[in-house]
Amino acid sequence: MLSDGARRLFRGWTVLVLLFLYVPLLLVVVNAFNSSRTFAFPPTGFTLRWWSDAWNSEGMWQSLANSAVVGLGATAIALVLGTMAAVAVQRYDFFGKHVVSFLVVLPITLPGIVTGIALNATFTSALGMSLGLATVIVGHATFCVVIVFNNTQARLRRLGSNLDDASADLGASPWQTFRYVTFPMMRGSLFAGAVLAFALSFDEIVVTTFTAGPTVQTLPIWIFGNLFRPNQAPVINVVAAALTIVAIIPVWLAQRFGGDPATTRV
Repeated sequence: MLSDGARRLFRGWTVLVLLFLYVPLLLVVVNAFNSSRTFAFPPTGFTLRWWSDAWNSEGMWQSLANSAVVGLGATAIALVLGTMAAVAVQRYDFFGKHVVSFLVVLPITLPGIVTGIALNATFTSALGMSLGLATVIVGHATFCVVIVFNNTQARLRRLGSNLDDASADLGASPWQTFRYVTFPMMRGSLFAGAVLAFALSFDEIVVTTFTAGPTVQTLPIWIFGNLFRPNQAPVINVVAAALTIVAIIPVWLAQRFGGDPATTRV
């Protein structure tokens, strides 16, 4: 048991950590209603004008649509490849199993600029491809796979193989076992992995810079490109505030559906 002094210390430290994390985000939300065109604080007044300007910004909507397409495409690829890799590594023994697991996880540990340069060289020099949405999707899928792989492998590790073995003993084929036994118990982790992968892709800027080319802008690229333009500063504040609020949804969904299979339902 902790003493009263220790409990107060931990509570105070927790409050300081939360303030450190969320005060800057709160300032972004407040500035979205600031009547000034600058990021000056405290606000000189409050207005909803910038929200209207952001709503009517064609560039913002186009870049938002691009980010959504890229996120959905990368997530779909990651779900297929990440799930297959996780099942193979967790359920089967083969030569080089640990090496495969290491290589699947490696891309997310590499600096984004290294991944971006490598992908750019592969697409343009080795394959002779033109950079566009397709190359951005493939580039994002390289690190989104890791999210799905880790979530799925962790769930499979907790589940064990007893039910799979029982299904096989009762005459089910490997596909039937996966469809009727394994998949229903791991779909919560797949959903959580998909949500987190989409969020990671939606937010990515470094790899996107090297794989998008001059004709494609995702929302992070659009925000960065307009950040230091005086007339666009209030609109950027609004977009940033909206993204801050919307970001709560994938985090909640990932926690809600990524829990224990006995208490999680999809």
